[in-house]
Amino acid sequence: MRYDPIPNKLFADRRKSFAKKMIRGSIAIFWSNDPMPRSGDQYFPFRQDSALFAMTGLDQPGTILVLFPDTPKSTEREIALLLAHDPEHAIWHGERYEARHARQVSGISTIRTLDQWDRIMPRLIKSASAIYINPRPQERFQSEVPSQNDRMADLLRQQYPHHTFINTTPLLTQILMVKHPEELTLMKKAVNITGLAFDHVLHQIRPGMKEFEVEAELTYILSKHGCHHAFEPIVASGPSACTLHYVRNNRIIGQDELVLLDFGAEYAYMNSDMTRTIPASGKFTKRQKAIYQSVLNVLEEVTEMMRPGITLGEINKEAGRLIEQELVRLKVVTKRDLRRQDPKAPLYRKYFMHGIGHHLGYDVHDLSDRATPLKPGMVLTCEPGLYIREEGIGIRLENDILITRGKPKNLMAHIPIDPEEIEEIMDSSGEEGIEQKS
Repeated sequence: MRYDPIPNKLFADRRKSFAKKMIRGSIAIFWSNDPMPRSGDQYFPFRQDSALFAMTGLDQPGTILVLFPDTPKSTEREIALLLAHDPEHAIWHGERYEARHARQVSGISTIRTLDQWDRIMPRLIKSASAIYINPRPQERFQSEVPSQNDRMADLLRQQYPHHTFINTTPLLTQILMVKHPEELTLMKKAVNITGLAFDHVLHQIRPGMKEFEVEAELTYILSKHGCHHAFEPIVASGPSACTLHYVRNNRIIGQDELVLLDFGAEYAYMNSDMTRTIPASGKFTKRQKAIYQSVLNVLEEVTEMMRPGITLGEINKEAGRLIEQELVRLKVVTKRDLRRQDPKAPLYRKYFMHGIGHHLGYDVHDLSDRATPLKPGMVLTCEPGLYIREEGIGIRLENDILITRGKPKNLMAHIPIDPEEIEEIMDSSGEEGIEQKS
């Protein structure tokens, strides 16, 4: 693995939390992700199902987790089924988990091989009152390719038509929205590496580079520190920054243009998500700095609101009001325009089209209930922006915010965002980078 060993207490605690919320006598079954075909005989890099990893730490395909907390036999309350050792596979692709190693990683005592499914599982399933399955949440993501969880859930429904089937998503959402201390440790490491990559780019970027060259500099630092990109990075220069999910990254960066960088490191399956917008030449123009300051004003005010008890809907409403104020200050709209606007189609939506933030964790857009008031231990992004197509300027700023019992904690407070500080760093020829924070 690219990451350091994770204390298996994290995974044991997550299983315990899930099991406590299961209905009496029920069984839960989680399948791993599939290796996804790329082309020919190639596969995309494997990425484990987030729920399975959160509760086992087992990072290979062909893995199943079974939870049956009310079964009388203690050795059957937690079972992991894995692909068996295969000497041919080991020669070509490396060793799979041995039972001893799987126990060490996951904290699960009962380890079996997949070929034992038919000997173990029918008896357990028939004795269960209901079956928890883990299909992909369709309200969050539509895909024509069914996951292994989707396919196996359909198969179980055919084999056990008289059983009640329950979706795991509501329980997982309750559990994973509030981060475990070990998860926060991993997330902070991802944040620190994201900061190192940004600092590196501040010293490398210049007009005339192609956007994908900047992407390569980000990738170099992330890979050097054992990370992957948490999502396909956005390196959007000039008018490209007005396209929210611009990932072509193939434009030549022009003189006096801004470059919007939206990227994040994924370390040990925990994600970061940051956006900074910087001047390619090292200096903001007067107009660029004015718009930048407006976005920064909103970021700072909204961050202060992110305290226990408030909902994302309430935060979004206040963010819209703040964006309106800044648009008036920038003379993009007038107060008269605002008085005459359609309340159902507010004018600010032309310049700020997305929400103010989202939950962050094992996925960049993590499992969440947006109607649930914020609680200590939740981590959300705060990402206001202004996209003024008429001027070819798009600016977004984004930090990762930990909700605490008091003042929200900006996990990216050590990463430069002040426009003068960014200019100073870009003007510097020194090799010193920002320090990693504990």
